[in-house]
Amino acid sequence: MIETERLFLRPLDGSDVDVFVELHADPRVNRFVGAYSRQQALERLVAVERQWAERGHGLCAIELKSTGEFIGRSGLQYWEQFGEVELGWTLRAEHWGHGYATEAAQACLNWGFATLEEDYFTALMRPGNEPSVRVAERLGFSPCRQDTLIGSPVTVYALDRPADLSCK
Repeated sequence: MIETERLFLRPLDGSDVDVFVELHADPRVNRFVGAYSRQQALERLVAVERQWAERGHGLCAIELKSTGEFIGRSGLQYWEQFGEVELGWTLRAEHWGHGYATEAAQACLNWGFATLEEDYFTALMRPGNEPSVRVAERLGFSPCRQDTLIGSPVTVYALDRPADLSCK
């Protein structure tokens, strides 16, 4: 579990299916990340659990420390097609604008650099997702290339491992 000033982050698992579906059901949220049926969500969460088991990282549930409420997801996603690990974040729309995405993503980024041997992490942005671009830029990411993910164009942002940060 990762803890920040206001948040707890823990690995997503199959017990999160209902909140995962609910998160992605909001059109304000799913316009960039898509919606999931319950079955699709279960399959996605099984894949998340497998990634945690096989790669030692994956997506996390974001919960408010003050209430325990599930407010979104963040974490590290390995994309085989790129051979890269993406830092991602998706929050419930009612929790936008409070700095939670940046706080959760920064915690996952710090954990990733401290725990994994990756030289850099990416952040994949679909056209028009300016709020997420601002989060990526606050974290220090810069655009590096255009690519395609699951049939959609994305701008790939990247952040190199800080030179002064040694990997464990």
